[in-house]
Amino acid sequence: MQGYVSNIDQCRIIDINSDTIQGKNIVSIDNGKSIPFDVKRVYYLYDVPSGKSRGAHAHKELYQFIIAASGSFDVVLDDGKNKKRFTLNRPNQGLLVVPGIWRDLENFSSKSVCLVLASMIYSEEDYIREYEQFLVFKEEQL
Repeated sequence: MQGYVSNIDQCRIIDINSDTIQGKNIVSIDNGKSIPFDVKRVYYLYDVPSGKSRGAHAHKELYQFIIAASGSFDVVLDDGKNKKRFTLNRPNQGLLVVPGIWRDLENFSSKSVCLVLASMIYSEEDYIREYEQFLVFKEEQL
């Protein structure tokens, strides 16, 4: 990823294709069409205790699409220079997070479900778990 410098302006809310069929809401996500990557892994967070946060890491190459499937929570993104807070509270919208961005998830409402679509299967080598190492990684991108 040398030479590619990501920033929080590349992260954005994307509306997901939704419809009502026989009085029921349905959301569909197509690889490479609804979101700009093919999904290789899906996971979700639930029953996050009040006042607790999740995330606190960055990825070197992984793209994520984060959805509040139920309830609401905030995603705080940090590119090493700027921070931006996104409140997710609609199951037909998601937040695209590009590689090289630190993320913290906080302010989970009761019974919220955070659904994450990822561009890669799990790889511990892709994680940056210490903020100081993240800042070094960002400097190396320049």
